[in-house]
Amino acid sequence: MPLSRRIKKIQAKLRRKKIDALLVTQPHNRRYLSGYTPADHDIGESSGVLLIPAHRSPLLLTDFRFKIQAENEVEGIEVMLYPKGLLALLKELLPDLGISSLAFESHYTLHAVAEKMRVMAGKIGITLLPVEGMVEAMRLIKDEEEIAKLRSSVLLNELVFQQVFKTMNPGQTEIDIALSLESTMRRLGAESPSFESIVATGRRSALPHAVPGLVAVEKNQPLMIDMGLILDGYCSDMTRTFVPGKRDAKYLEIHRLVRRAQLAAINKIRAGVSGAAVDKVARNVIAGAGYGDYFGHALGHGVGLAVHEEPRLSSRNRKHLRAGMIVTVEPGIYLPDWGGVRLENIVVVREEGCEILNQDTTWLDI
Repeated sequence: MPLSRRIKKIQAKLRRKKIDALLVTQPHNRRYLSGYTPADHDIGESSGVLLIPAHRSPLLLTDFRFKIQAENEVEGIEVMLYPKGLLALLKELLPDLGISSLAFESHYTLHAVAEKMRVMAGKIGITLLPVEGMVEAMRLIKDEEEIAKLRSSVLLNELVFQQVFKTMNPGQTEIDIALSLESTMRRLGAESPSFESIVATGRRSALPHAVPGLVAVEKNQPLMIDMGLILDGYCSDMTRTFVPGKRDAKYLEIHRLVRRAQLAAINKIRAGVSGAAVDKVARNVIAGAGYGDYFGHALGHGVGLAVHEEPRLSSRNRKHLRAGMIVTVEPGIYLPDWGGVRLENIVVVREEGCEILNQDTTWLDI
């Protein structure tokens, strides 16, 4: 979908709600609507905000550090600097634009900042309106151009894994492997990792979000790697669990069970099925084998400009999946005194099923 069309959809929403303008602060939303790529270091430090009036062209408000980049990246959007800070500019700009009601992304605005905005708005007679999910609702459904970008991100992620795997050996530390993964991503063209890589050996693989440490990879024990990268703005996310050395009967049992749960869920996914129903299918496979207490997280999550976004494949999501949604499918079993196995692929929801974006099944079917 062209960026201009996305802006027009937001403006139509604003007009229906009788809101004069929306202030977009969430960085993924800002990029989705404008093409402006800088990331924010954290919620308290911004590289700019997008002001979308309901009845005129949008403006990108930023500071001197990002002036050249902003002017090079955005089209049809006026770039305006705030040398004295964002609130000082808004105090002058909003009345000049005839804006009397301003919506802001309350889920991505610090309370302290919202209070300062409220005081500023009161001084100039503007109604401040907290909103949630106005842009995220559009991001839920990916168009084919976005799906192509996600597919490329997934395939590059697989290539990185394949290259780094060739260099792995027992005795390397978890951190050695994590650093190798992330440096290879950058060398092969990724913008950055989409999250800090998870590398966990032996019993530590029972920690779903293990932080790589100065721990040597154990031979003949599970090794879990959860990795992702950002390519052209879009994230990938993949988990592979395998054994450096000899796989014993216990490992084969757990791995094959997790894979059966994953395939059962993938076969369930299609437009019109709830996230809860998909989660239940995978959970039933694992619970039926006696390991239900060791699969304690949701089955999957949406992926796009953010590595974790809606929709969720979880027991709490009763909403129906829609064609164009993209989700991970990542069942796992985590045994504290042994280790864990998680397998994760990314799929596109289609009307009659789903499309698996991952192509390398070497590490899945054993």
